[in-house]
Amino acid sequence: MNVTDTAHAVAHEYKGGCESLAPRMGLSGNILRNKVDPRKDSHKLSLDEAVRMTDLTDDDRILEAWARQRGYTLTKLPDIEGCNDAAIVELMAEAWSTHGLVGKEIVKTLEDGRVEHSEVERVEKCIFTHAQVLFNITARLRGMAE
Repeated sequence: MNVTDTAHAVAHEYKGGCESLAPRMGLSGNILRNKVDPRKDSHKLSLDEAVRMTDLTDDDRILEAWARQRGYTLTKLPDIEGCNDAAIVELMAEAWSTHGLVGKEIVKTLEDGRVEHSEVERVEKCIFTHAQVLFNITARLRGMAE
């Protein structure tokens, strides 16, 4: 999904939709609907508004869509409070699990001898999830470093 479609989804899927989110952004519901409507050229969501929307909704999909569009993946930095050996072991177990999910999704993709775009997207999502877990392990270890 591209950034514009994602902004539309975030605004409309917010509890109460645009009518509820818009006042929190200092806008009317109609203006916000127009700004996130991918078919409208007359109104555009500004970068500051997209950031404010992300913060107010606590929904990172716009940021993730932009990162993906630019060829990046995001990793949320973990809370490094309370880092210990047990937390690392827990993350390692999660890493083994997500690694297995990547393998399963690749096997499913190749089973019929055809690779479809939707299958590649599922594999990619599993890989991004796995990468995030691995980056979290590094961040936790960094938090434990003396």
